[in-house]
Amino acid sequence: MIRIFSDTSTLYSSAEAKQAGFTVAPLSVAIRGKSYLELDEISSQELIGMIDDEHLPVSSQPAIGQLAALYQQYAGDTILNITMADGLSGTYSSAVAAASLCKGQQITVLNSRTLCGPHRYLVQNAVRMAAEGAGLPEIVQCTEELMATAKSFLIPADFGYLRRGGRLSPLVSYVGQAVKFAPLLTQTPSGSRLSLAGVRRSFSLAAAAAIHSFLELGVNEGWRLYIAHAGTPKLAQQAHRLLHAAFAQTPIEVLPLSPAFVTHGGPGCVALQAIRA
Repeated sequence: MIRIFSDTSTLYSSAEAKQAGFTVAPLSVAIRGKSYLELDEISSQELIGMIDDEHLPVSSQPAIGQLAALYQQYAGDTILNITMADGLSGTYSSAVAAASLCKGQQITVLNSRTLCGPHRYLVQNAVRMAAEGAGLPEIVQCTEELMATAKSFLIPADFGYLRRGGRLSPLVSYVGQAVKFAPLLTQTPSGSRLSLAGVRRSFSLAAAAAIHSFLELGVNEGWRLYIAHAGTPKLAQQAHRLLHAAFAQTPIEVLPLSPAFVTHGGPGCVALQAIRA
């Protein structure tokens, strides 16, 4: 049996993942002296409610030992772990290290080079293929082909969170401090960092720039679009209207970002994402 693993970048809790047919290893967030497994022990709204000037959250990838123990629960299965983008988190490295501890098990760890919505779809598709009897090489090849089409943009409300997390180049960090407009960030080609894709005068203009990029990619009804937000449903609804106007036949899913992404993107950030289905 092929068993799919992933992490909470998919925006699934452990219980939701189990119901959907795969195993998730949660990232953790710590605030006010206590650590929580995200989505299992704390929601994004709960985390946002705990943040103030004196209490800022930090996140960490799944512990190697805990992940190895999860692998070992399925010692008789072939495991494919599709992790969030390496570089934006240490999750991929932890998954590889945990696999090295599980001698004799067949474990493949795949760096998705993406996160959140597209990551969620990659895992859902792998689960479907495994259930339909596809072999590991076929699932890996399909996943790699799909992840090459993923495109993500982030519109942050507060650059301080991204700057503290080290996900930005010094130049981008400086621009973020200097401008009062709406910066639009995107992943670098490797997926490991965020780079500046432009600066617009408003959220709607930044979203329009992302939509223009999606149009250039050829997004149509054969793709999936995602809006992931950190406690800002009104902006998510605004983005949904803009995306639907441009891509009326394309499925659009609106999701709350997980606590770890709130930690790095900051409350109020919105991600716009696309992947070919």
